[in-house]
Amino acid sequence: MMTVKSRILMFVASILLLSTFLFPIWNIDLHAPQYPEGIGLRIWINQITGLNEFDLHNINKLNHYIGMKEIQPDAIKELKIMPYIIIGFVLLGLLITLLKRKKLVVVWLVLLLITLGVGLYDFYLWEYDYGHNLNPNAAIKVPGMVYQPPLIGSKKLLNMNAVSLPGIGGIFIGISVVLSSLAIYYDRKNK
Repeated sequence: MMTVKSRILMFVASILLLSTFLFPIWNIDLHAPQYPEGIGLRIWINQITGLNEFDLHNINKLNHYIGMKEIQPDAIKELKIMPYIIIGFVLLGLLITLLKRKKLVVVWLVLLLITLGVGLYDFYLWEYDYGHNLNPNAAIKVPGMVYQPPLIGSKKLLNMNAVSLPGIGGIFIGISVVLSSLAIYYDRKNK
């Protein structure tokens, strides 16, 4: 049986996942002389938006000149699936809290970590495809140049600096992982 402290931690870890519906899970920001204030993408659990109102449109225009595909959020199937995955984890976490089963917390955490790993790999493949599969008839061609933003961190792409980091929703997912790990730790400590 789970301790009261572990149940509280697991409850909060589960509920925190709902923050992904309120905040972006990933940010990609671009800084260049022509955009001194910067432009950016916000990747949510179910949509992709610009940092500012016209950023997604402007990024798609820039991408067109270098031969990248247009970012069309409605065509990205993961954005339709991810909300159901998050809701599933929330409901499963709350059920585990009610059942007070320690072993199920471990299963929940392992499944969450696997899902996060698969999600990051899928995101990497998405970035790779957009940055490498360029239109050969693009207006701007630099031999050997690819435009894949970094998965995490910053990278110089021509005259732009691309910075890719978890958003607030992604940070809350990380906190959820830590809290569920603490729930496991406290239960093992009290054995």
